[in-house]
Formats: sequence, C-alpha cells, structure tokens
Amino acid sequence: MVLCTGNSCRSQIAHGYLEKFGGEKVVVYSAGVETHGVNPRAVKIMAEDGIDISHHTSNNVQEYFEIAFDCVITVCDNAKEKCPWFPSNTSKIHYNFLDPAKANGTEEEIMQEFRKVRESIKEYCKNFISEMK
Repeated sequence: MVLCTGNSCRSQIAHGYLEKFGGEKVVVYSAGVETHGVNPRAVKIMAEDGIDISHHTSNNVQEYFEIAFDCVITVCDNAKEKCPWFPSNTSKIHYNFLDPAKANGTEEEIMQEFRKVRESIKEYCKNFISEMK
C-alpha cells in the first residue's frame, strides 16, 4: 500500500513504478487519507515514461482496512502523521517526497517539477523492489 494525502500525485506515481518494477511479484494498492482525484499532470508525466496510470482511481485508505498489507509506504509527512492503525506485522516505511501539485510558475515549469518528483519516486521504487528480492 502506498499512502499519501490525497492519492492524487505521489502515491499514484509510486503505484505505477512499483507495479512496473515488481511485476507479478507484487500487488500494489494506493490510497490517501483524503481523496483528491488523480492529477492529470501525474498521468501525463507517467505516460512520458511509458506507464499508463490513466485507469487509476483516487481511493481513501479506509476502503482497505480489511486487507492485511505486508508493507505500507507513506510518501508524504502528512500521510505519515495521519496514517491509520495497521496490524503490527505490517511494515511501515516513510519517505517524504515534495508535492508537485504545489508547484507554481508557467505550465512548463510546473511540468518540470512533476518530472523531477517522478524521477525521485522512480529511483526510490526501483531500489525498494530490488531490496525486496
């Protein structure tokens, strides 16, 4: 489970990369402590890297309480602070990525911030899957 504030950008990007790098070895879910809808810019920058997340939905973490996750990855400080209780055998991992949805400037400057965050999340997910093996 990848958990973020709104399940809009960072968790959606991580969801896409964890599925790509993990293949059939992993089942990935993403959710938010709130739901904000999947950010169209996140869909666009993932498509630039060959990953289609256009079919993803923005889900609330409460929808998944009955699932026993092996691991919950929080990708922002807000989600870590508001992360609901999970069983004690669930590994909890945290890494705070910048929120590209808060970027200002021209459309190209905003897209560059999305790409920068995407690359950070991509590297993190690649390392995470490689350490799982």
